[in-house]
Amino acid sequence: MNSCVEVFDEMLLRDVVSWTIMIKGYKEAGKHDDALIAFERMRSAEVLPNQVTMVNALAACAGFGGLDMGVWIHEFIERSRWELDVILGTSLIDMYGKCGRIEAGLLVFEKMGEKNLFTWNAVIKGLALAKSGKEALSWFLRMEQEGFKPDEVTLIAVLCACVHSGLVHIGRQVFSSLIHGKYGFSPSVKHYACMVDLLARSGFLEEALRMSKGMPFEPTKSIWGALLAGGRAHGSLELSELAAWKLVELEPGNSAYYVVLANLYAEMERWNNMEKVRELMKERGFKKYLGRSKIELEHQNDILALLS
Repeated sequence: MNSCVEVFDEMLLRDVVSWTIMIKGYKEAGKHDDALIAFERMRSAEVLPNQVTMVNALAACAGFGGLDMGVWIHEFIERSRWELDVILGTSLIDMYGKCGRIEAGLLVFEKMGEKNLFTWNAVIKGLALAKSGKEALSWFLRMEQEGFKPDEVTLIAVLCACVHSGLVHIGRQVFSSLIHGKYGFSPSVKHYACMVDLLARSGFLEEALRMSKGMPFEPTKSIWGALLAGGRAHGSLELSELAAWKLVELEPGNSAYYVVLANLYAEMERWNNMEKVRELMKERGFKKYLGRSKIELEHQNDILALLS
């Protein structure tokens, strides 16, 4: 992007295409704030955006949480009397869902003449993020009734909705259907991560651990994080210890995991183990700080990342 900016700055004439390429470039590089700054600069230069510009700007709003800008774009679309086609409409729904305004996204959905699988996924993901599990499942059933076949993203969103709403029985049913080939593809590690999290949060710790050990993938950081969080929430210090050590193995440079281990050993009154963890922290150059809230935040971010 640095080279792209240099060339852009040398241009004497910048039209809607060149501005849109800049916005898209920043967006694809994950620099959503820079994408929105470029969009603001484009507006200041009085260059009128087109539909492609708006789709990329809305994606940047979704990634950055720029609700105000997303609402302005929506109002511009309505003032300009643009057709709310499947790409533009889906982009709006995705933006509203990721910015916590899924109700506005549902209104967009109802106004759209044509929908595709991406549109339905945006709605279900938005409801999952809003922790409206039962409503997300209702839309999932409606999607199937209207003849749309779910894909991997749909099922991740549905399982995440079950996680956030504690719908263990329904989550098991959906995952069982996935395992037995109902949807035409096998579960990925992300689907397993959702199920382990659902079971661990709901206190089914042994079942969650069995699933993590029996799946055809190596458990990821998000899976061990779910087991750690579940173990902490339901008083299983042994599971928490196992999960914390696995997280240390996966990310030896993350000091928060060592702090959690030391705190666990203190609760278990295993003082020798606690001192060994502290010595290990000193050897690796870490300073002690309260890390539990950081662990919980990281686990929440891992789950949210499944929906991005």
